[in-house]
Amino acid sequence: MISEKPGRIRIISQEGNVGPPLLGIAPVRYEGSGGLFDVKLSPSFEKDRKVFWTYVSTKNGEAMNQVASGTLSPNQSKIENVKVIYEIEPISGGRFHFGSRLLFDSEGMLLVTFGDRFRNGREKVQQVDSALGKIIRITPEGNPAPGNPFEGQAGALPEIWSVGHRNPQGLAFHPETHELWEAEHGPWAGDEINQIKKGSNYGWPIVSYGIESNGSPVNGTEITQQVGMVSPVYYYDPATAPSGISFYSGKLIPEWKNNLFVAMLRGMYVARLELDPKTGRVMGEEKLLTDEKQRFRNITEGPDGVIYLLTDDEKGRLYKITKKPI
Repeated sequence: MISEKPGRIRIISQEGNVGPPLLGIAPVRYEGSGGLFDVKLSPSFEKDRKVFWTYVSTKNGEAMNQVASGTLSPNQSKIENVKVIYEIEPISGGRFHFGSRLLFDSEGMLLVTFGDRFRNGREKVQQVDSALGKIIRITPEGNPAPGNPFEGQAGALPEIWSVGHRNPQGLAFHPETHELWEAEHGPWAGDEINQIKKGSNYGWPIVSYGIESNGSPVNGTEITQQVGMVSPVYYYDPATAPSGISFYSGKLIPEWKNNLFVAMLRGMYVARLELDPKTGRVMGEEKLLTDEKQRFRNITEGPDGVIYLLTDDEKGRLYKITKKPI
């Protein structure tokens, strides 16, 4: 099941046959970097057939993120019983940096990323009464998940899991350590790969390894680290625009086991990162599929160990990787 930015969700068969758009999907606000984003199946999909997706909608004339859920019909032609389970405040003039990656944790709770809406919502990223620039954790019904770090704190949204993100585009759990990893776009350079800890602050826009697009320091300073804020495990300079990420199980390609794969938009390649199993530090990087010249948007592993890659283009491609590219 894949999503398309203008507002379509399709099913692609094992043979590569592309199905028609599923019916029942509400129209999206397809503007700037907005549209329909991530789609995930319920952890108990075989029983409940529930589907979750994120997109940009309109409220009072302004753009806002929404998370919706519904049930795939028996004939797989439409999504039924659709309802919005979570929405973020609309931001005036905010056409970019929506974030909106989805991931279920081991407890069946839903993690969702939200960006800072470019400069329009940047001042709210460090404020815990806003979901802008945050990763949140909610139940499948859209309520704050129990055990969240700001639960019970006056003035704080109880759904917040972590703070200080610019435009988080990738989320994945390490298959053995179960640590949560994230990829996000920096400004002009300073793209980040982070280990996400419960309740931690990742610094944006106070600290950054990048600069503004006009060449000036972020936040008027050149601070890259600060006490109480978590530094990235790895960062990119120049910018590569990392998007979806996925750890590999090693089922088909054993030498890639537990490697972190990152889909690069601006970089137009797929990064394979080798991690130190004890420290989590990046020990090496290989650039894959550079000759394809594609903006890679998302990556995931199928249950049989196949790697799937999705590109970002009006004529997007879905790649199926079963062996090491030569």
